[in-house]
Amino acid sequence: MLCRTWLRKIDKMILNANEIMKCLPHRYPFLLVDGIESFTENQGIVGIKNVTINEPFFQGHFPGEPIMPGVLIIEAMAQVGGVFAHLNDGIGDDKVTYFTGIDKVKFRKPVRPGDVLRLELEFLKCRRGIYQFAGKAYVGETLVTQAELKATFVAREGDKQ
Repeated sequence: MLCRTWLRKIDKMILNANEIMKCLPHRYPFLLVDGIESFTENQGIVGIKNVTINEPFFQGHFPGEPIMPGVLIIEAMAQVGGVFAHLNDGIGDDKVTYFTGIDKVKFRKPVRPGDVLRLELEFLKCRRGIYQFAGKAYVGETLVTQAELKATFVAREGDKQ
C-alpha cells in the first residue's frame, strides 16, 4: 500500500479511471472522468478529463472543427459530483443519478482535442437527498465552463422492493 500511495503522489491522482468505475455506473463511451486529483470531505473535489480526438462525439461535432459539446462538459462535472457523493457519503454505483437542476451555465471557451479539462466542484449543500455543487471547468488556467448543478441519487428500477 505504501508504494501505491507514493505513486499516486507522483502522478497527482488520488483515483484513476479503474477506481472511478467502482464509484460510478458509467462506462465507455460515456465515462467522462479519467482521474480525481483531489477530494476534501464536505468541501469539494477536482477531476480530470483528457480530451482526445478519438472521442466518438468528435465525428459529428463538428467535422473539420472538433469541439467538445457543452452538455458533455456539464455531464463530466456531474460525474465528478457523483464521485464526490461516493467518497463523502458512501453513495455507490447501485444508484442512478438524476439531475434536478442545472443553473447559471456559461460556456466561455471551446474545448478541443488535446485539452486537459480540470473539473472543480465546490460542494454547497445536501438537503433532502439533493446535492448542490458550484462547478467550474478549466483548460490550463482558462475558465471554459461554469454551472450550478443539483442532483439526487435513487435506487435502480430493478433494485426497488
